[in-house]
Amino acid sequence: MTVTVAALYRFAPLPDCAELRAPLADLCVELGLMGTLLLAPEGINGTVAGSAKAIAALLDRLRGGWIFGERLEGLSVRLSQTDAMPFGRLKVKVKREIVAFDGGATDPTQRVGTYVAPADWNEVIRDPETLVIDTRNGFEVAMGSFEGATDPATTSFGDFRAFVDGALDPARHRRIAMFCTGGIRCEKASAFLLDRGFPEVLHLKGGILAYLAEVPREESLWRGGCFVFDDRIALGHGLVPVPVAQEAA
Repeated sequence: MTVTVAALYRFAPLPDCAELRAPLADLCVELGLMGTLLLAPEGINGTVAGSAKAIAALLDRLRGGWIFGERLEGLSVRLSQTDAMPFGRLKVKVKREIVAFDGGATDPTQRVGTYVAPADWNEVIRDPETLVIDTRNGFEVAMGSFEGATDPATTSFGDFRAFVDGALDPARHRRIAMFCTGGIRCEKASAFLLDRGFPEVLHLKGGILAYLAEVPREESLWRGGCFVFDDRIALGHGLVPVPVAQEAA
């Protein structure tokens, strides 16, 4: 049986997130889904897996005015398939942030950087005037990244703030392009950089997963595997699970 995996997120005002947790968990149980979903006052984030029909039903509910109203209409979703369930259980949690960064001080619902479509990403990162930054943590970068990208050497996403303040300068770094796994970290990172006065901030729309799904291998500037937070460990081009040693070679 083929399992469909949905990586999803949306920054949206959810002040009632605590009340939303139980009905969302009940729906996931009803649909037979496994994985993790996080709710916070700033939105929803997570990865869940199940049958294609069950995933479609969940997405219809999230986007269709169910308990969230119209707040999740712009939900970002990246689908992939695998031969076995990559999660052992279901977790639906309420958190302070859907991606921990600075306690909610940075608000990506107000403004974020400029999105770059996967098809246009190669041109952007080949520009010698562009500083390309991998916003993920060190162990993720070690598994794979884009050619020539700067590794901030972080152990948690919150460390990215210190990297920016210590290594970057708006006067010198006039054009910055960032990427992450699915796009969510770049939403916050780009908002943070704009708040710090950086004039041009770009980020890969849909993240590495979108790039691997849409850009042909023969045109790709990606090297290695893309770490994912489930039992598949790493994905390659076409979002196919790959042996880590093979992709890192």
